[in-house]
Amino acid sequence: MNKIENNVLIIGSGPAGYTAAIYAARANLQPHLVSGLEPGGQLTITTDVENYPGFGDVIQGPWLMEEMKKQALNVGTIFHNDIVTSVNFDNNPFISITESGKEFISKSIIIATGAQARWLNIDSENKFKGFGISACATCDGFFFKDQKVIVVGGGNSAVEEALYLTKFASKVILVHRRDSLRAEKILQDRLFKNEKIELLWDSKVIEFVGKENPQTLKQVIIENTKNGKQSKIDIDGAFIAIGHDPATSLFKGKVDMDNENYIITKNDSTETSIKGVFAAGDVKDKIYRQAVTAAGMGCMAALEAEKFISESN
Repeated sequence: MNKIENNVLIIGSGPAGYTAAIYAARANLQPHLVSGLEPGGQLTITTDVENYPGFGDVIQGPWLMEEMKKQALNVGTIFHNDIVTSVNFDNNPFISITESGKEFISKSIIIATGAQARWLNIDSENKFKGFGISACATCDGFFFKDQKVIVVGGGNSAVEEALYLTKFASKVILVHRRDSLRAEKILQDRLFKNEKIELLWDSKVIEFVGKENPQTLKQVIIENTKNGKQSKIDIDGAFIAIGHDPATSLFKGKVDMDNENYIITKNDSTETSIKGVFAAGDVKDKIYRQAVTAAGMGCMAALEAEKFISESN
């Protein structure tokens, strides 16, 4: 087994991981970064990015991630196109083993494995992801000014997305498979009062329909969950809001997590329940879930790791 001793191991490669790498490298910690299953994270499946500070024009998500990676490389990050399969946080230095058989012996670890939006997993959904279908209203709502959109879901995030979208869309239809919402009462009250929102109870999406070249979403086919009746609705956009899953299965039982498996960190810190192990980005953040907040936490984690290492030496 190839053993690699290092100061900082960064697990994950979205905005949090790359920013942590930039800061750790600039602090002369020679960080190693294991990029994981989806190098670049969720931004690699986001086309237009309009809300990342510093760019006057719309930029592309994959391009932004490439630029962050280049920056991390240029300042001295050592990249491994690999997947961490096991970690041992019982003693410091911490041990992490990868799929290809590398063993990292690390003074500190930054977990930046992110989260994935839950999708409906129907074939037509993949065709229009990024071309009318989104899982983030705060990222993409602006593109649907004066248009008709649907939101799929019935929990807090679905209701919040629907309310947020009323700032832009002319009409928002909330599609929910049951006849009552799981969202908090105060959110439901706001939803029912909003004249731009229509509710479609006992309904599920079975297909998205649109045209090719350029790919454009035009309709959605809905099925009633009680009587099986199908109907078509003309739409310009669809927002899937059935929750997110943090990529934390590797760390179960190793660091403290909440009941949704998000890593818990100390207040105003990225430090986990294990000293020297830090968590940044969507892996610990279920509220904001933005590239810029993930990047900010990546910076915090690197600075905290540097402090931890200097105090440990």
